[in-house]
Amino acid sequence: MKQDRSKKFIWIPVVLLTIVAACSRDNEMDTNSPAYQISESEKLVIPAAIDLPANLPGGNTRVATFFAEGVQKYKAQPKAGSSPVTYEWVFVAPQANLYDATNKKVATHSAGPTWQLLNSVTDSIYGQALSPAKSTPSSDPTSIDWLQLMPKTGKVPTGIFENVSYIQRLATKGGKAPATLPLNANEMIDVKYTAIYRFTKKNP
Repeated sequence: MKQDRSKKFIWIPVVLLTIVAACSRDNEMDTNSPAYQISESEKLVIPAAIDLPANLPGGNTRVATFFAEGVQKYKAQPKAGSSPVTYEWVFVAPQANLYDATNKKVATHSAGPTWQLLNSVTDSIYGQALSPAKSTPSSDPTSIDWLQLMPKTGKVPTGIFENVSYIQRLATKGGKAPATLPLNANEMIDVKYTAIYRFTKKNP
């Protein structure tokens, strides 16, 4: 009988260790997942150049936050005044899928620039630069700038974006045009990038 009890006590620590290990695995989050990237973005210190106004007393309300994964598209064009002619990269458009905090693909980002919810014709927004433009360089020289945009004049935001006042592009990785210049006018290139997009409305 004593031997049986000792065996039981030996198994208790083993069972506890197994439970702890299982819980640790469950709590681990894929650091490449949209959910993780969105969660981490909430810790960002936003540079003053693209930070939102306080808009007191009502303040602001976040409408949506998405993680984008896609490309920034560039094409070659002749460099002005070059003789003999040389070429440079010019930005064409973004092309990206947008994911929410559950890792679900929920929208697309494309030329315009525009953001459009999937399977919906009533949830979209176009953006444009402010005047003067609000941007700040990424800390990574290979990554595109962080931006603050506004809804595009003449394009009324619809659906969940209806009252959005500000669009921010944050936490960019990649997307910058190559340092190697194109050799002819026919060259095009897609540069991979990721970013966080925030959509915020000003409260009444």
